[in-house]
Parts: sequence; structure tokens; C-alpha cells
Amino acid sequence: MAEREKELAVVCSQEQLAEGIFSMWIRTKAAMTAMPGQFLSMYTNDKSKLLPRPISICEIDREKGMIRVVYRVTGEHTGTEEFSRMREGDTLPVIGPLGNGFPLEEARGRKAFLIGGGIGVPPILELAKQIDCEKQIIVGYRDDQTFLKKEFEQNGAVYISTEDGSVGTAGNVMDAIRENALQADIIYACGPTPMLKAIKAYAKEQEIPCYISLEERMACGIGACLACVCKSKDKDHHSHVHNKRICKDGPVFLSTEVEL
Repeated sequence: MAEREKELAVVCSQEQLAEGIFSMWIRTKAAMTAMPGQFLSMYTNDKSKLLPRPISICEIDREKGMIRVVYRVTGEHTGTEEFSRMREGDTLPVIGPLGNGFPLEEARGRKAFLIGGGIGVPPILELAKQIDCEKQIIVGYRDDQTFLKKEFEQNGAVYISTEDGSVGTAGNVMDAIRENALQADIIYACGPTPMLKAIKAYAKEQEIPCYISLEERMACGIGACLACVCKSKDKDHHSHVHNKRICKDGPVFLSTEVEL
């Protein structure tokens, strides 16, 4: 894939969806080629913050040339906190789309689980919109702030788990699958590592293909710095060790390719 160029994206709208969770629509050339599961490297306008923030793509509007990102503010004086203060008309440098997306064609004619947990929930939305199969969307939240729930309900059967038991199944996404006796023959998932480990084990036990999107803090976003490697079954051609670069080789992997 050719190296992406940095461009100045324009903020079209911004809103807060839940405590610490913000939704931003930006106008960017990346909308023309972006796929579900890819991400943007978003830079702040603060020159002291050199590294971009990798933010998953939540929705793509090719007609309007816009991408929606839904992100969590990780603290004061951070890049994401600066993003949350941006308003319509503001600009920010971005590079994208980066990484590989979810393989949509693998699901045709199959019954799929689309699973998101925490800040791994947003990238599942565009996947649910584009994938052509029988969809069961299982999303896990901390509490009753179930952001994007309405959008998910327009795109498939939705099952929710919450850590505090306030909505849906008390527990995690695997508890929701068990409680509702759900079954599938392919899985797509994005979320924190403990959740992905459980899903990977389930997929192995059920002998079904499983594609997982890894959430790792990335630095360069283009595979040069090796800050976001994960252990892999096979040797990486770049570093010649059992590693894969999440930003370049991923973030989406077949679950059997990587060790969690």
C-alpha cells in the first residue's frame, strides 16, 4: 500500500455521546477509500504533541466525503481532550485510512457475530452497515451509557452486556452470547485484550473463523517504529521475529495468526 499523505481535515460536527465519549464528523479524502476496521492517525494542533492518536473509523459517508470517529477522552491535556474541544469549521491534520479492514466477503451466506467492547464498539457500526449476512451484534459497555445503541438497532439484532448489569446481560459479551443461546459460524470482534482472548478461545472451541481488531497504542501508524507489535505464529518479514505490527499488518487479524 502506498504511503498516505497528511492532509488537513475539517470538523463538520462534534457531540458528546456519554461520559468521556465524543463523536466527531470530519471532511477528509480518506472517506473515498476507507473500509470498516481501518483507522485514522489524527494529529493535534499542539506542536508539543508530535505523535498522532490512532482513532478507529466509526462511520463512512462517501457521498459527503466524511468520516465519523467516536473516541474516549483519556485525560486532561491529552490529544483526545484537545479533539473534544474542537468545533465545526476547525481543522486538524490526519493521515488515513490506515491498516487493513475487516474482510467483508468472508461473511456472505453466513451467520455472524459482530462483537464490540468498550471503545472497540464504534468500529463495529460501519462493519454492521456494510457486511452482507445474518448479523448478531453483541456490544459490551461499563454501564447504562450505551452509546450508538440506536444506530446498531437499525443494522441487525442487538444484544447488550453491561459490567454493572444495568442494561441487558450482567457481565461481558461472552455472557450475553451464552445467556441468549446465540450461535454463529463466523466472528468479527474489536475490543480490549481480555475480551478478545475469550472470543479467540471460543472460536477455537467452536472451530469457526474469527477476525479480531487489536487495540494497541500506536506511535507512527505506518509500521516503521515497531512500537505496536504483537506476538505472531509466523515470523515477520520486516523484523524477522515472531511479531506483527498492529498498525501495518493489522489492526485486523485472523485470531489464529496472533497470540494474545
